[in-house]
Amino acid sequence: MVFAPKATHKSKAKMDLTAALLEHVPTFEGAGWADKARAAARARLADMGLPLGRDEYWKYTNPTVFTDFDPKFESEIPASAIFDSADAVTITIANGAIVGDMPKLDGVEIHSLATAAAADIHWVQDTFGVLEAAGQVNVERPLAALTTVLAGDGVLINVTADVTQPIRIVTSTDGGQANLHHVVKVAAGAGITVLEEGAAGARASTNLEVVVEDGGRFDHVRVFPAINGRDLSSHIFARVGADATFRSFTLTPDGSMTRNEAVIDITGDAATAHIAGACLGDGAVHHDDTVFITHDAVDCESRQVFKKVLRNGATGVFQGKILVKEGAQKTDGYQISQSLLLDDDSQFLAKPELEIYADDVACSHGSTSGAIDDDALFYLRSRGVPHGTAVDLLTLSFLAEAVDEIADDDVQQVVLTHLEALLQARHG
Repeated sequence: MVFAPKATHKSKAKMDLTAALLEHVPTFEGAGWADKARAAARARLADMGLPLGRDEYWKYTNPTVFTDFDPKFESEIPASAIFDSADAVTITIANGAIVGDMPKLDGVEIHSLATAAAADIHWVQDTFGVLEAAGQVNVERPLAALTTVLAGDGVLINVTADVTQPIRIVTSTDGGQANLHHVVKVAAGAGITVLEEGAAGARASTNLEVVVEDGGRFDHVRVFPAINGRDLSSHIFARVGADATFRSFTLTPDGSMTRNEAVIDITGDAATAHIAGACLGDGAVHHDDTVFITHDAVDCESRQVFKKVLRNGATGVFQGKILVKEGAQKTDGYQISQSLLLDDDSQFLAKPELEIYADDVACSHGSTSGAIDDDALFYLRSRGVPHGTAVDLLTLSFLAEAVDEIADDDVQQVVLTHLEALLQARHG
């Protein structure tokens, strides 16, 4: 099946920008499966054009930081150790390439994209770029197509059993630009937890394609570094089968520019898809979560929970949509986006959407923005809690609903401990 974005009129400025960038991009004329997939993604990008600020889903976020083809990014980002305490097998990625051999784990087959691309036949060829292409149908996502073209490496995970030991992906960079494309396939009745931490590059672009077959489980937690000298564009594309569960949580502290997109298609009855995020933005930080969940089956549940804490001129963006197709009865869709503004200089921009073509559904969305509760702050201060500590406690309470979306209690506690350390570091 071939997926293509809807035909629309493209401005000259958009196509000129795209043509200029494509001069730096290989054409991939080989006969191998990887070259064919990358050539198809390049054709999608040429057809769509790079995003401009006037595009509907880019009106809150300036895309030029991602479309300026400039390889000069010098911020060094060391490997983090947030999930060191987790009993996980670890995969290390430095400067956009996997380092060392793939770990061994019963019930899981793990390969690198760089190795798989050199093979004539590989299990990933039926998935690589396929979900990304399908995700272009409702809303064009040209940066995802560009990542499929440019990604030189990534982690490929084929899960055939219910595995309790997590897989941990740790990324770091000496500075520069990196593109990664990961693929996870979870077989029927199988399950896996994937932990991600670090940043692949000072400017990085990542794709994660996830197929969860009937009765499968995929739990995903990622934590980006609290370093302002980085720009990140990430995409998650997921297809969730009957009675399957998909969960993803992202913690984003600071970072100059971050755009996290997620496209989740619920295709089997009684499936569950939860996606959540927490953001700490301090200073000249721009953080954007853009989510699109499609219900195309009966008796399914989805949740979008996003919380942002902003100060000193930080900007937070949330764009979330729930699409309920005709026949997707008994859908339970929940969406909440909230910001805590710690001063008058920061802003939160939200665009929640519901599009429903079934009549037996329970869908809701809400978006709020506000300051620290003065009564709660006074209560804590009156009992001797220092002001900074009181603000931290209220901030953690605000973020709790998003962090609670992490299914594993131990991983959830690791994230909370890391959050506490980040907050304490802000006021010394």
